[in-house]
Amino acid sequence: MTKYKLIKDKKVEMTSEEIKEFDDRKKIIESRQAEDDLEVLRRFRNNLLVETDFYANTDVTMTDNMKAYRQELRDITKKFKSMNDKDFKFPTKPTD
Repeated sequence: MTKYKLIKDKKVEMTSEEIKEFDDRKKIIESRQAEDDLEVLRRFRNNLLVETDFYANTDVTMTDNMKAYRQELRDITKKFKSMNDKDFKFPTKPTD
């Protein structure tokens, strides 16, 4: 695939070395974006877990629904790598 760059407002074909460097940088940027997306997902997930941490106290009985909800939150990064992934949604917090 031919790629171009602008030099003094003129379209100039890139060399194979320039294309390789461009592609290598693009891969690094995409990799970092994927890492950032996963980190954002983890932070949101962790905040949702913190909201229900008190259920884990020894003097509180945690319902099976709450146990399942918390497990789904912990497992969400096994299925999704970003909150932008197709079909992504956080599990619904139980009311009981």
